[in-house]
Amino acid sequence: MYQRIIKPLLFALPIEQAQRAVLVALRLVGWMPGGRWLLGRCCAVKHPALEREVFGVHFPNPVGLAAGFDVSGEAFRELTAMGFGFVEIGTVTPRPQSGNPRPRVFRLPKDRAIVHRMGLANRGLEPVIQHLRHRRAGVIVGCNIGRNTGTPVAEAPNDYLKSFRNLYQYADYFTINIDCDNSGSPCAQYTRERILAVLEPLFDFRRGQNQYRPIMLKVSPDMNDAQIDLVTDILVDTPLDGIVATDGSHRREGLHTSRTTVEKIGSGRLCGAPLAQRSVEIVRRIHERSGGTYPIIGSGGMMTPDDVRAMLAAGADLVQVYSGFVYEGPGLVGDICRALIADAQPVAADTSDTGNAEHVD
Repeated sequence: MYQRIIKPLLFALPIEQAQRAVLVALRLVGWMPGGRWLLGRCCAVKHPALEREVFGVHFPNPVGLAAGFDVSGEAFRELTAMGFGFVEIGTVTPRPQSGNPRPRVFRLPKDRAIVHRMGLANRGLEPVIQHLRHRRAGVIVGCNIGRNTGTPVAEAPNDYLKSFRNLYQYADYFTINIDCDNSGSPCAQYTRERILAVLEPLFDFRRGQNQYRPIMLKVSPDMNDAQIDLVTDILVDTPLDGIVATDGSHRREGLHTSRTTVEKIGSGRLCGAPLAQRSVEIVRRIHERSGGTYPIIGSGGMMTPDDVRAMLAAGADLVQVYSGFVYEGPGLVGDICRALIADAQPVAADTSDTGNAEHVD
């Protein structure tokens, strides 16, 4: 139904309008008596083999929705009912901001990709807090936080800390979007000093709280090996809980979309299928360098169950989809979950056989 009817209708609209229409539709369904139950019956896949315990949080399945879709947390309950194991909202900044001029989001259908230069358009902290106050048990929500465009780099830690403090009691984990550049230009160079300047006030605040909230750092697919190792060493050396890898890319190599179209679109972050291989490579490098003992959320180019299998095999504990959700619809989450259940069943059978053999002996 999605591919035949809903997708053509949505793709006839500019992508921001289409995304807004989906959020409004989900909220309408959520307001209907039994609406979320119906979403679950139609879309969600549940099975014990899908459950994960990651950084002290129980996830019903490892497939989450990446930040950028439900920016202000309007429809996370409905998205969870639809089958997502968790929803990451944001990027949230302390003050509302309109972002870059439109058009600022573009589809590349030949590549199953999206280019965006949103400029962290969002409504600020207050609407997010209002939505998250009504969260119910069993709904896992992460908050992706960043700095306002007008905040100087030297004062950026204050923006992160303000959002962290105000949202602390409402989120299950936080993703620190230090990589995201508000102008759509190439990302700033990673330095240990800059990263720690943002993270250390968050660690200090968390030490004084009764509840523990994991802190993840989101990184770019455009990092070189030295930068990947630097970030991984920070993960090992500090109270940072894990990494989200990766964000969108500023590179355009290997696209099937014509060069003329790509040049016309201009700057922005490329998301979708072209990122899959690089995202897996980065996750594998972080996993190996950190000894496989720190949580990693794999994101970027997760368009099929096989993409997710590759990401999990590389060392990711959880995965996030975004462009895949746009191109494949809600059925993608169910397809991934069914594939993971099928993968787990032979393992269970082997374990059972081994146990029986030992019992016979």
